Amino acid sequence: MIELLQRMYASLTRTYLSLIKRAKMTEHIFMIIAAMIIGVLGGLGAIAFREMIDFISLLSFPGKEDMLSNITAASWLRKITIPTIGGLIVGPIVYFLAKEAKGHGVPEVMESVILKGGLLRPRLAFIKAIASALSIGTGGSVGREGPIVGIGSSFGSTVGQFFRVSPRQMKTLVGCGAAAGIAATFNAPIAGALFAVEIILGDFAISQFSPIVISSVIATVTSHLFVGNVVSFKVPKYQLNSPYELIFYFILGLLCAAIAFLFIKMLYLSEDLFDNRLKTPDFIKPAIGGLLIGIIALQFPQIMGVGYESIDIALQGNKLWYIALILIFIKIIATSLTIGSGGSGGIFAPSLFLGAMAGCSFGYCIHSFFPEISASPGAYALVAMGGVVAGTTHAPITAIIIVFELTNDYNIILPLMITCIISTILATKLSRESIYTLKLLRRNIHIKDGAELNIMKSIFVKDVFTPHAETISEKSNFNEVVNRVISGKDLYFPVLNNKGLLTGIISIHDVKDYLFERETLQNVLIARDIAVPDVFTVTPEDNCQTVLEKLSDNDLDGIPVVNTRNKNKLLGMIWRKDILDAYHKEIERRDITSTFASRITRRNIDQDVHFMEGYAITEIAAPKVFVGKTIRELNIRAQYGVDVILIRCNTKQGSKIKAIPNPDYIFSFNDSLVIAGEIGKLNLFKNTLST
Repeated sequence: MIELLQRMYASLTRTYLSLIKRAKMTEHIFMIIAAMIIGVLGGLGAIAFREMIDFISLLSFPGKEDMLSNITAASWLRKITIPTIGGLIVGPIVYFLAKEAKGHGVPEVMESVILKGGLLRPRLAFIKAIASALSIGTGGSVGREGPIVGIGSSFGSTVGQFFRVSPRQMKTLVGCGAAAGIAATFNAPIAGALFAVEIILGDFAISQFSPIVISSVIATVTSHLFVGNVVSFKVPKYQLNSPYELIFYFILGLLCAAIAFLFIKMLYLSEDLFDNRLKTPDFIKPAIGGLLIGIIALQFPQIMGVGYESIDIALQGNKLWYIALILIFIKIIATSLTIGSGGSGGIFAPSLFLGAMAGCSFGYCIHSFFPEISASPGAYALVAMGGVVAGTTHAPITAIIIVFELTNDYNIILPLMITCIISTILATKLSRESIYTLKLLRRNIHIKDGAELNIMKSIFVKDVFTPHAETISEKSNFNEVVNRVISGKDLYFPVLNNKGLLTGIISIHDVKDYLFERETLQNVLIARDIAVPDVFTVTPEDNCQTVLEKLSDNDLDGIPVVNTRNKNKLLGMIWRKDILDAYHKEIERRDITSTFASRITRRNIDQDVHFMEGYAITEIAAPKVFVGKTIRELNIRAQYGVDVILIRCNTKQGSKIKAIPNPDYIFSFNDSLVIAGEIGKLNLFKNTLST
């Protein structure tokens, strides 16, 4: 059976590649078609996931009312046992089948984009859906948006892997999947697209944005076709009663930031407690979290599940302000327990829940004191939903647009912008990392500092440093030191003792104060007297990011490299310029590698790939004069000045690549050659053999 599926996959792949070649499809058209496919898959995935949650919810808490009413009416024993059983099932599924399905899912997608070129295991979508549906359906205090983002992103990655796209294109397709998931969930195509580019990719480049928007729109249309134009919340009509009311929204932004900060801290405190303090097998921990959720739900059933019913009550202004205030803290604890213990689910819906409760209680107080110039508590609840999302995700544009699309009311934009921006500004001051990026930072992935930081960490001192440093003997007199410093090319000069060990370092700044007394001091001072004994050093095993931090912190341009075991044994110097050169070469290498790999796997290289000044790589069909002859006979390198680096053997069974071809390989009619060389010689080679 497996062999049959593999043959079918190979056949479909060959068919696709053949169609691409015949149609000469451009990259832009291909990405648009792929985005449409992902949009449909993302929309269907979101629908199926919601249906799965509803099925498990009714199975766990049967009844004819909404989820909250069913949970409230359930017996105390069911409230406790159902979340515990859910944890017992979810734990082994996540632990043994896909550990990346644990938690809220979005950081895992971001990590794949940063470090793995967008590669996600195809089975992740299925396992994430099962685990999250079980967590939510059995009462876990998490949302469905994070899992849907993970599911959609997995679809995008799977489509990219099937079509063998480049890492750059793969990232865009993953973004398409994330956008499709959010758009289908909230009926908000613009917010879905912005979520993908602002949070998942962090890049608003036009080349990426177009397919993501298309995928988001297609997912929304797909959702409409199957479930209709259903809104997520019953949103009240908004009206700004007075310009003075904007002051209240400014204060509301501060409140939202404080709640977002508390939520982030509690969430990761809970993860630390379960991961480091609780000495229990990981696949059992979700059951413990479920048990605690059930106990909390005995008094506060509102915290179970996604909580949309409670949000609707708050939006209508029907929630008692003190109950709403208490639920803020209870929800933070409940969501932290569910995710921290190893449950699967998102933090987007809990953020909306916290915002609705905070806005409702705040709005009630404001309306009680200033009824003539303030809106209803429901209006503040609506705006605060965006404020807390902005504070937790540090993504104000997404937060503003998603609430705007929920209301389709332009009047809400001004207060919404004030609250979301103020919340984001204060939240970033309280916590530099968002609820997503903090998880990555704890894995030593510094997304806030950009891709360059992660690239710097991948370059090591041993590959960059200069092994021959200009040194000075510590017994050299002042005159010798001055002559060496002035005539030397370097800025810093390590000082060595008679055993060749590092004892200090001298720069021109260290000797300039003595220059006016050079004749007097030339036989008095020696290098050891001038040298700075406290030397900052690095080892070959350190990465370049560590070196840059030491250079920046101490205002230096170079640092001595010493032996890992013997810190006084000098190996050489590493300079800031060397690091920057290595960084640029690594960037260039990654771009060339991804482009070249993409074109190799996409059947043919349709354009020359320039890998250094004056040189390129290209692909041509095997010339007729080559057929039946070997590489050795043709003596291609000597005859034409180009190198054959790869041969593609095209047969009815598919395409096979022969890297580093054997000199005795005999060319056939269906072969194609990937050749490299000077651009002029490549063009001459192609023109000569095509005539």
